[in-house]
Order: sequence, then C-alpha cells, then structure tokens
Amino acid sequence: MTADDTWERGRTIMSTMPDTERPLQLALARAAVDRAAQHRLDEPWLAAAWSHPSTKVLPISGGEAFVVDTDNGTELVLLPSFEAPANGDRYFLGTDEDGVSYFALAGETLPGRLDGDARPAGLREVGATLSDRQAGLLVHAVALEHWHRLHSFCSRCGHPTEKAGAGHLRRCTSCAAEHYPRTDPAVIMVITDEQDRCLLGRQALWPEGRWSTLAGFVEPGESIEQAVAREVFEEAGVRVGEVAYVASQPWPFPASLMLGFVGKVAPGGAEITVDGEELAEARWFSREDLRAAMASGEIVPPSGISIARHLIELWYGEPMPAAVRW
Repeated sequence: MTADDTWERGRTIMSTMPDTERPLQLALARAAVDRAAQHRLDEPWLAAAWSHPSTKVLPISGGEAFVVDTDNGTELVLLPSFEAPANGDRYFLGTDEDGVSYFALAGETLPGRLDGDARPAGLREVGATLSDRQAGLLVHAVALEHWHRLHSFCSRCGHPTEKAGAGHLRRCTSCAAEHYPRTDPAVIMVITDEQDRCLLGRQALWPEGRWSTLAGFVEPGESIEQAVAREVFEEAGVRVGEVAYVASQPWPFPASLMLGFVGKVAPGGAEITVDGEELAEARWFSREDLRAAMASGEIVPPSGISIARHLIELWYGEPMPAAVRW
C-alpha cells in the first residue's frame, strides 16, 4: 500500500462504502437504541415507561455497571424497573424496535450483591466486547452520569441546579437558566509522509512502550481541519498538508467526541521536533518498523476500544496484535 492508497482509502470510507464494509467498526460508536428525545419532557409518558414490565434499568455508579461474562462475550446486567433500587437519578436512554424502554439509574454505589457471577466493570474494560445495543446504552449512561456530577451549580448565578429533561438537562433553581450536556470535540489523526510512514508519539506519563496517534482538542473559532494541522505542528513540529475525515467515536473520558482523520505531510514538513510537554517522543514508522517493534514488545499498540488503533490499522493494512488494556 502506498501513501496515496492510504489517503484514498481513508478519504472514501464515509462517502462510498456501505456500512457493512467499512473497516472502522468502532467500539462505543455502535448505538442500536432510538434515544426518543421527544419523550424527555413528557413526565406522564416517562412515569408510564418506568412502570412498564418490559422496561430495563441499567444501574451505574462512578462510571461502572454490573456485567456478566458469558461464552458469547460480556453482557450488562439490566434489571426490571420493579427490581431497581428506589434511590438514584433516572436517565432515560431510549427505546428499541420492540418498544422496550431503557433507563440508567445513577447512585452513590452500585446495588447490593447480585446473584450469579455479576461484577462491576467500566467502559475501558468491556466497551469493545459488548453488543452494539449495550455499548450504546453504557456510553450514554456514563457520559450523563459524569456530566451531572460536575454541574450541580449554575454557571450564571452560582445557585444549585436540579435534574430535568429525563437526565438531559439541568435547570437553575434561582434564575431558571437551562444547562445541557456538553461534548468537547477532539481530533485524532494518522499522518503519513512521502514514504508512507506513519507518525506516532508517546506521552511521558504513559507506561513504557505505549505509542499512539497524535490527538488534541479543537479550540474556539477553529475548524477541525485547522485543529489537525495545529496539534500536529505544536506537538511534533510536523507540518500537515491535506487532511480527510474518516470516522468519529464518542469518548466519555470524561466528555469528548473523537473526530478521526488521515492526513499527509506538507512538502518539506516532515522533520520532527517534539514539544516536550504533550509528547516525550515522536517517530516515523514504516510498516516493517512497527511490525518488528510490536513483535519484540518494544511497542504496545492501543487497545481495541480506541479509534487510535483503528486509524493505525487503516494505514497498517491488517489487524495489529492483541493489545493491553488502554
């Protein structure tokens, strides 16, 4: 595969390939439930949905839920509403094609011991092994829980806020200002040079051997394409030319949306100078270089839950070895 092959493949993924053939089937981006936002302010409907015998409830606390390991993978423990704890904040997550309603119930702790082999787990551990429906439910619930924990007070007047909108809104008890969950856009990118080598970096705080794609937040008044070029130059001193969008992934750690790109180095812009703050090291890797480094254990690839791994595999041309937990 040449540099132009990588570029063209990434550039055409979203526009020409049917969903079943897209190489980026991302964990955490596989929703299979209608969020049914039209019901969020309909209190009678929500009360009836909660009381319905088919309704399923996902207890969460601190970003974790109960899961069970089966022969077919990992499954969330979903309770009937009449078995759910009486206390906690309810978040309406949506309905499925059979009319089943789903709620999250956020509490200070998870419910008491369940029968069987249920254990608490978070998205980083099980996000890639859940079904599409359950991955979507958990990522939605975790993002809402985190947002509510951090927004107890009004940013306008400082008074307490209270939950509304079935968990998708907080309203100030004094000035009535409405506050909605926020998502921070971040870009993450595979950049290739004229030799079709891939640019990877390593942060100083990461465990030894962990390398990944470069990434960073979009700044106010900036396009996502500008953010790609700025972040790569700030962190690695590399100048980026053309970029193309590939795919996105919700990343509730704590509240981001990762926007994945492929990009080419601008002519004469491939020299690396790391900033020493965001990155401790950055290198150009050929496929042979990366294959040998992974085989020797010198480099550990990102885990399957991260869009970083899938972007690298888009360039690499095949699945990489199993990775450690990200």
